[in-house]
Amino acid sequence: MAVEVVAVVPSDSADDDLLRFRDASSGCTFWVGTPQAHPGLWRRNIMGALRAYRRYGVDPALEYEKIANGHSSALFVAAIDPFGDVVAGMRVQGPYSHVDEVNALRAWAGRPGEPALRKRVADRIPEGVVEVKAVWADRSLDRSQRRALGAALDRCVVHVTTLLGARYGFVTAGEHAAEGYRSSGARSDWWIPAVPFPDDRYRTVPLWWDMRSYRSVAAESQLTLIDAEQIALSDGDGDMPADLTGTGGRARQ
Repeated sequence: MAVEVVAVVPSDSADDDLLRFRDASSGCTFWVGTPQAHPGLWRRNIMGALRAYRRYGVDPALEYEKIANGHSSALFVAAIDPFGDVVAGMRVQGPYSHVDEVNALRAWAGRPGEPALRKRVADRIPEGVVEVKAVWADRSLDRSQRRALGAALDRCVVHVTTLLGARYGFVTAGEHAAEGYRSSGARSDWWIPAVPFPDDRYRTVPLWWDMRSYRSVAAESQLTLIDAEQIALSDGDGDMPADLTGTGGRARQ
């Protein structure tokens, strides 16, 4: 049986604490909060995403100017290493009330699969749909640490969906990233054609987590960690250590 996360999301009060868990594989602590309550950490997270997206020339897809103020994000996740640097993260939108709020659908606009995907989203909105976006990890890290951070971010989709009280987590991602997401319980809408987004180098596909059935899909190794992390998120002390609130202890590319 899954360990239930206490479905209490930090409000817009600056006095609210962050939720957290530590990932032993990457050596990082993952912090979950709202941009309004923790604007400093939010800025460090979204700037890291901008650097990562610029590295591959896809920063227009981030829509930085539109999202930088944090108003469109219900939650964010920031991974902080032992040096105090933010090295990975994501942001979360939703739960949605209408299909037209779902930003990712624009990638399918006028393309095969658009009606099917819109219906898929619309049918699920009544039970709660949250969308994960701006997923990134610092490319200056070695491959093994990036792999560990990626696996933890895959698990974070389950965490943020549960914290926001939604049944469904939703992400659109390049086919190269889909297998990692499947390891944490995602299923792909295989009948919906992939689209070239943000550009022709990528084939982007829709992926879903159903909080009622993801455990039947996820890898056992990921499930074990999901359960442990959800206990930490529900029971842990969320006070942010002073050494994690600065600019970090080493330079990043």
